[in-house]
Amino acid sequence: MKQLFRYCLILALCAAWPARAALNIEIIGAGANQIPIALVPLAGEPELAKSIRDVVAADLTRSGLFRVVDPAGKTPHEPREVTYSDWIGVDALAIGSVDTQTAGRVTIRFRLLDTAKQVELVGQGISTNSDQSRAAAHRMADLIFEKLTGDPGVFSTRIAYVNRQGKNFRLVVADSDGYGEQTVLSSNEPIMSPAWSPDGSHLAYVSFEHGQAEVVVQSLLTNQRKVVASFRGSNSAPAWSPDGKQLAVVLSRDGGSQIYLIRPDGSGLQRLSFSSLIDTEPSFSPDGQSILFTSDRGGAPQIYRMSISGGNAQRLTFGGGQHFSPRYSPDGKSFVFTHLENGRFHIAVQDFDSGQMQLLTDGGWNKKPSFAPNGKIILFATESDGRGILATVSSDGRIKQKMFPQAGDIREPTWGSLLK
Repeated sequence: MKQLFRYCLILALCAAWPARAALNIEIIGAGANQIPIALVPLAGEPELAKSIRDVVAADLTRSGLFRVVDPAGKTPHEPREVTYSDWIGVDALAIGSVDTQTAGRVTIRFRLLDTAKQVELVGQGISTNSDQSRAAAHRMADLIFEKLTGDPGVFSTRIAYVNRQGKNFRLVVADSDGYGEQTVLSSNEPIMSPAWSPDGSHLAYVSFEHGQAEVVVQSLLTNQRKVVASFRGSNSAPAWSPDGKQLAVVLSRDGGSQIYLIRPDGSGLQRLSFSSLIDTEPSFSPDGQSILFTSDRGGAPQIYRMSISGGNAQRLTFGGGQHFSPRYSPDGKSFVFTHLENGRFHIAVQDFDSGQMQLLTDGGWNKKPSFAPNGKIILFATESDGRGILATVSSDGRIKQKMFPQAGDIREPTWGSLLK
């Protein structure tokens, strides 16, 4: 029941935002073995059926793992209507219908068929309000993605970022494809370091509205805001614990920048790191038992790991260059970070067991990486023609996307949690 409530809540939030794209997406590269899939237009009201198919097709194409095949006028809507010999060269076939009902409700019913084995892989009904049909189409794409790849889809998830236009800063939340943009906060002072709560209901971020850096927690449902860290000096780099009961923050109240734990209501402050230099950019492990962070305690910025119960920190990055902005992978087996060498910023990933680092981008101005909640895509900030944009790269480096804002410069991206 709790998961159903959360799904309905997020659908309601999506419906309240305008269904326009704030980001134009350019896909570069493709998966090594794309899955050919045909999406037959759903039976029912033609315009609505087309819009749903277009969203699902765009989602699957953006993943780089699918090749959407034109159904070439064939329109089966039930399994009994499918002639499998008509679908040679297509691995999967999605069919179904959309029904408009009273009180502005719609129901999407779809089936995913394996054309080689001639069996049904999944059958699902999604009922929602008509103005939430785009969110329902994302959910359909998630189900198809998961069934055919074994990994959860992330099309129903949301991203957050900061958009700057002149002297105005906006903290923005949008669907993963750039639609449904919502301005959470608009300010003439900088906004930095947005971080999603595990349940997707709140954002923590750094605001300079009152003349100094403060850590703020804001509800996305009520827009209620609470300043949780406004100590003497700097207050920065919030990161949520996996259970949502604590934030790791960076404070300079006792001298140099160090990592502290604090509750989302601002109580229970506890110092975690005790170095003589700068410790910053914390990231919780998926089990909540340790954090990654950036420190120059070794002479240059490198990445360390320590237990949340304190103790000695373990250095994780070595070799040439500087390393910062670490983030755990969702499975806890690796971490992503920014690698700086010879004046170029790269997105890199490193395996915990082997310690092997892999560069995922060619370098330039690539910063602030953030894993998608299925661990298969990494979101980061970059530049194009001197303008700040968003980009993504697959965790193996094969698939890249650039996401161009319609206006302004984008910085500080972060990817939200899975829709459950």
